[in-house]
Amino acid sequence: MAEERIYRIIFFNQGQVYEIYARSVQQGAMMGFVEVESLSFGERTRVVVDPAEERLQSEFEGVRRTYIPMHSVVRIDEVERVGASKVTDASGKVMPFPNPPGYGPGGGSE
Repeated sequence: MAEERIYRIIFFNQGQVYEIYARSVQQGAMMGFVEVESLSFGERTRVVVDPAEERLQSEFEGVRRTYIPMHSVVRIDEVERVGASKVTDASGKVMPFPNPPGYGPGGGSE
């Protein structure tokens, strides 16, 4: 039986950097989006509860598939196992790609 793949997806969302894990990542049917499905969170048997991971788990509760804008993705890695999902403040840590003219807020007035 083939080994199941696990991906770590790091992306920007409203001034924060999200790090989530999923079993499927592909180019979305909607142009300009990455399709992420089968989100995975850390094991529930741990005694220590991570509030950041709990917040993400409740944010994505009931979500089968999510679409992330390509320009928001920082990186996607294939990893050996599911790690702790987290949200961190993006201030000063990562510089986003500049938007090309006509793509993004302002629609070309950049």
